[in-house]
Amino acid sequence: MRSTYSDFVSHGVRCAGTLLTPGTGTTAPVIVMAHGFGLIRSAGLPVFAERFVNAGYAVFLFDYRSFGDSDGLPRQWISPRRHVEDWRAAIAHVRTLEAVDSQRIVLWGTSFSGGHALQVASRDAGIRAVVTLVPHVSGPASMRNTSPLMALRLSLAGLQDLLGGLIDRPVYRPIVGQPGDVAALTSPGAWAGYLQLLPRQPRWRNMTRAQVFLELPFYSPIRHVHRILAPVLVIAGRNDLVTPADAAQSAVARMPRGRFELLDSDHFQPFAGDLFEQGMRLQLAFLHEAVPV
Repeated sequence: MRSTYSDFVSHGVRCAGTLLTPGTGTTAPVIVMAHGFGLIRSAGLPVFAERFVNAGYAVFLFDYRSFGDSDGLPRQWISPRRHVEDWRAAIAHVRTLEAVDSQRIVLWGTSFSGGHALQVASRDAGIRAVVTLVPHVSGPASMRNTSPLMALRLSLAGLQDLLGGLIDRPVYRPIVGQPGDVAALTSPGAWAGYLQLLPRQPRWRNMTRAQVFLELPFYSPIRHVHRILAPVLVIAGRNDLVTPADAAQSAVARMPRGRFELLDSDHFQPFAGDLFEQGMRLQLAFLHEAVPV
């Protein structure tokens, strides 16, 4: 496996990318990957990428603007709109690379980025396949387990950030916390599940601009999935309290070529152990059928 840095520009800002290619001497289909809510490309994604490369696929991993090794200020700015812009810029960059088969691009996303992959594919007829793992497809569904009081507290923080940003004083709240914390992810098990994905000494902080709490309830890629022409694999977790499986299944029902698989997992378990292996078998079987090497 060969690894090379391959940065690109999104809306005037340098985004960090890494291209992984198999040592076959031929150009391979390429899987574009980015992480979910507030994470970086070195957090849990390399284990997936390595398996894809070993199966004969190239992989392009990238960090969003203001995250990880990418430039951009203010830092730690989670935004569906900005993330989707970065996805489109990454795909445009990959289409210029001679080391891969740029006519056979697959999008891979998990959680929040699963929604981004679906959103982007709905408006890009050149995408050959999409793989999503426990994807965010519906704002209301992902807010289902948030109490009205907590939703109000998050919204107030979002308004503070929206106003503070006008005078260059952004307001931050934690990405992940314990139940009852004013944070984005607070379901039981979220703290341990999220932090286990982080590598040693990551370029990451547990905070996000709070205005994302105003965007999240209205970000629903399920509205657009009926436009996706490519085959799509959606893997959900039966016990997922972050992105509920029933919402993912409803999204698949709207897709012309969607496939739904259900693991006996929560939101984070598919990243390790037996559930990781189960998920990988499903993903590789789907890829070999949809975009054979």
